[in-house]
Amino acid sequence: MNTEKLHAEIDSTFAKMNKAREKTLQSSRKAIQYSGNAIRSIHRQDYKTAKKLIDQARKELDKCDNLLKNKLYSVYYAGFVQNAQKEYVEALCTYSLTKGIKLPNPKKLKVGYAEYLNGLGEAVGELRRHALDLVRKGELKRAEQLLETMDDIFYLLASFDYPDALTAGLRRTTDIARSIMEKTRGDLTTSIRQKALKEAIWDLQKKLK
Repeated sequence: MNTEKLHAEIDSTFAKMNKAREKTLQSSRKAIQYSGNAIRSIHRQDYKTAKKLIDQARKELDKCDNLLKNKLYSVYYAGFVQNAQKEYVEALCTYSLTKGIKLPNPKKLKVGYAEYLNGLGEAVGELRRHALDLVRKGELKRAEQLLETMDDIFYLLASFDYPDALTAGLRRTTDIARSIMEKTRGDLTTSIRQKALKEAIWDLQKKLK
């Protein structure tokens, strides 16, 4: 049996797939790094830098699409591209929600629905951090608005009841989002009550003078 021709054909295909995989893996890692740095910039309120980093992450994801999508499905859906998409969505949603901008559509972002929902769910943790920063600054009304947004995100995530094989572990993301949301609600409620108590004491002191 002559296997040389068969070997050459398969070996050539694997070599091309491996080369594409290495390039895509590198771009995916860069996209994750850019997204993480964007979130850090958001918490520093450096939105200009954050937007640039988010755009850089999108460019790296575009490289992944050009290399693999519609060509090498087995490599494209291996997991690392989807993880990069999720981190990109988390950064962009955090950016949009902290600035009061309407959330972008997943199709417009060119990401999968599961990656979009999981990224949105993970953004809840970043919103908690932002809300607590607002509480420390005394901006309780804006913090309450963010809590309402967290509520909306949770109920959106909870409305999808499908196997994890389709949603990439969305149930776990939803459970974590609910826990974070309830902790934030408790912290915010305590801060609001403390503020009301201080104001009542202050008013009483003014009346007694």
